[in-house]
Amino acid sequence: MTNRRSIGAVILFSMVIAAVFNFRNVVNNYVAIGTLAAPIFLIATILYFVPFTLVIAEMVSLNRSSESGVYQWVKSSLGGRWAFFTAFCYWFVNLFYFISLLPIVLVYAGYMILGHEWAIQPWLIAVLSVVIFFIATYVSTKGARWIGSVTSFGSTLMMVMALLFVVAGVGALLGGITPANDMSPGGMRLDPGSGITAWAFLGTLAWIIQGVGGAESIGVYLNDLKGGVRAFVRTIVVSGIAIGLLYSAGTWLMGVFVKKSSVSYSNGIFVTMQSAAGHFGLSGDLVVRGVGLIMLVATLGGLLIWTSAPVKIFFSEIPDKIFGKRVVALNDQGVPVVGAWIQFAVVVPLLFIPTLGAGSSIDDLLKIVTNMTAATALLPPALILVAYLVLRARFEGAVREFRFGSRAVGLGMSVFLLVVFAVAFVASTFPEGQALWLTLAYNVGGVVVFLGASLLWYERYVRRLRAMSPEEAAAELAPSAPVRSEENAQALREGEPEGLATSA
Repeated sequence: MTNRRSIGAVILFSMVIAAVFNFRNVVNNYVAIGTLAAPIFLIATILYFVPFTLVIAEMVSLNRSSESGVYQWVKSSLGGRWAFFTAFCYWFVNLFYFISLLPIVLVYAGYMILGHEWAIQPWLIAVLSVVIFFIATYVSTKGARWIGSVTSFGSTLMMVMALLFVVAGVGALLGGITPANDMSPGGMRLDPGSGITAWAFLGTLAWIIQGVGGAESIGVYLNDLKGGVRAFVRTIVVSGIAIGLLYSAGTWLMGVFVKKSSVSYSNGIFVTMQSAAGHFGLSGDLVVRGVGLIMLVATLGGLLIWTSAPVKIFFSEIPDKIFGKRVVALNDQGVPVVGAWIQFAVVVPLLFIPTLGAGSSIDDLLKIVTNMTAATALLPPALILVAYLVLRARFEGAVREFRFGSRAVGLGMSVFLLVVFAVAFVASTFPEGQALWLTLAYNVGGVVVFLGASLLWYERYVRRLRAMSPEEAAAELAPSAPVRSEENAQALREGEPEGLATSA
């Protein structure tokens, strides 16, 4: 047990908002399926974000002495092989996140500087993205301390902008504006004439799940929260519902100012904000440039953080003998420099592959990379859910302060979420209308090659470890769930908050 308890519920609430909310998710899903995304966001928050965060809370309470996150969580019930695979997936997913993040940096910079969309070829976007990523990688290895401040500043501005937009939308409705779209519940449906099929809708579920993701990055702060498990559960439920309401309200209010057909992935936020500004007599050009600045600052902060953080987490979390000490070695700023440049080398070709299928449209490029990012983003939480399913099925006796309901509730929720994940993953991996060669080479081939290679590399490590010490190899592969005596378990359960735990 730890006694750090250094943050309060308000700080945790703000951390959840910063980690999860992004106004770009509102735009992307409105462009994809219109105001139907509004109720889906709320449903996803209730049925996915809150339950998954409670799963994370249980995993953290099981490994209270560990700070290493997903590796130890998964090792608890599935052993080292799948723990390594899950940790690799988090790093791997981040590679595709760069593919969607880097082009949008150029889009935001264009709006901030020019005040309108920058007509640029996808191949040139890839070239400039490589340059930006090279600079970001170099800066991240130097350990710039102000990166966190930039990220916090940008995410705060974006949240304020989102809240102002919600207020403006509600004010416009109360003022008698004629909405651009049907704002009634009947308007929140798949219009057969829109060209959106049921399969395309299922594909966007991955985008929405990704939009309310981030619980795994918050669960590790359970040890630091004043009030412990009870305060964590209360805060995460409140913040999750707040995020869902903000996403839902923002998506629904998009229909006040702009039609779905008049916005795209690249210009949606700017067209919407310009229309809102015009309604209230504000300068559309100034608003567009201001929005471009806010989104650019937030995106650059995120780029710098995500260039170094996943590399550091992955390479410092796994056993150092897997890739060798040189790869996992940290510099004086705590960054694995070799790992960071390996990441750069892997991302560069991935930046160019989507441009081959994007034609001359940056919007098509953004759709391709958003699809792939959302699909791969489902892999790590799905593996955590598998580990949780096995934990409740085989290691119910493992002692932890918090359990997500009874054994039946835990098993049922994990199975339900895994089914949803499977459907959304398949639908987003094989998006409707995308060239088959691109789907097979990028969406399928990328996942198979990278994840397959990681497992083969891990098997190489296990073979060498088994040759040196069969006992160490067996310990590495075995689950680490700390099962204790029934007397100790009963004593711990008696100290738990009522209603938060069940008997083992």
